[in-house]
Amino acid sequence: MRWIAAFLLAMMCSVPAQADELRPGYLELTETQSGIWSIGWKLPYTTPPTDAPSPPILPDNCEYSGEAKVGTAAAAIIGSATAGCEGSIAGKAFSMPGLTGQADMLVRIQPLEEPAQALRLTAANPEAVIAVQPDTAQVLKTYFILGVEHILAGWDHLLFVIALVLLVQSWRMVVAAATAFTLAHSITLAAAALGFVGLPGGPVEALIALSIVFLAVEILRGADEAADTHLDIRTPRTWTRRFPWIVAFLFGLLHGFGFAGALTSIGLPEGDIVAALLAFNVGVEAGQLLVVAAVLALLALIRKAASAAMEPAVRIASYGIGITGAYWLIDRVAI
Repeated sequence: MRWIAAFLLAMMCSVPAQADELRPGYLELTETQSGIWSIGWKLPYTTPPTDAPSPPILPDNCEYSGEAKVGTAAAAIIGSATAGCEGSIAGKAFSMPGLTGQADMLVRIQPLEEPAQALRLTAANPEAVIAVQPDTAQVLKTYFILGVEHILAGWDHLLFVIALVLLVQSWRMVVAAATAFTLAHSITLAAAALGFVGLPGGPVEALIALSIVFLAVEILRGADEAADTHLDIRTPRTWTRRFPWIVAFLFGLLHGFGFAGALTSIGLPEGDIVAALLAFNVGVEAGQLLVVAAVLALLALIRKAASAAMEPAVRIASYGIGITGAYWLIDRVAI
């Protein structure tokens, strides 16, 4: 039981203070006139660079027109430049120096009178080739990966999903609750991303933190009742435990606005908005299912290997989730 408690405490302590960590860099190449390209980029960093940041490495038939303007703001390198290119850049390679660690960069290329295309650069693959004939599959792949990254790196959404699994534990009820959560956040994600509805980001983020605290309290209430009555912690008693899909749906509507905020900061490619939105949402769902499966597997392992440790382990995890959510709530309300 001690090693289980230590593992859960270590996991909770590793949660970052800032929850929504999907903040990829971006690079935009826009052809303003034939052969003339406007270039802008943003490269987030965790520690300020010691050397002068390098601009993007352009295709071999392009040259910068004058000096690139490069500076820093809001924990990111910001740059802009103009370049001239001889002929088409389709089929040409470009790269972004300075991508490190888990950093990635979303690239949007907009030629004159041609479809825009979206690409993704990472520290492992900082170079890409501009497609000769961009297609929807390229957009689907890029935004699917971004969706998976968002749920796995966005600790506030992740902790809500983990708390939901700890609350009900029965895989049938988990599936029902997860489906309701997915349906709800899909509705508000699509509506907000397409501009039909909207809520201010600050209150939404604070309420998301409050939803995490709410679930943590519900888990602990169930654990206390189970201890008093000697019932299984999974036995439904409270309204939240009896109808977890309703709670998941209502809070899912709220979390959808959080997903939409992240997607808005990334941007949607013109001409493939529906495809990008669908791929991002499917990516979020895929990441969510991975988390649900992992938590259910861990609970099954604990129940089989050390059933006496189940209740203390859930309690420790719930305290960690609740404390983290409360910190985010205070931090977001204070800001």
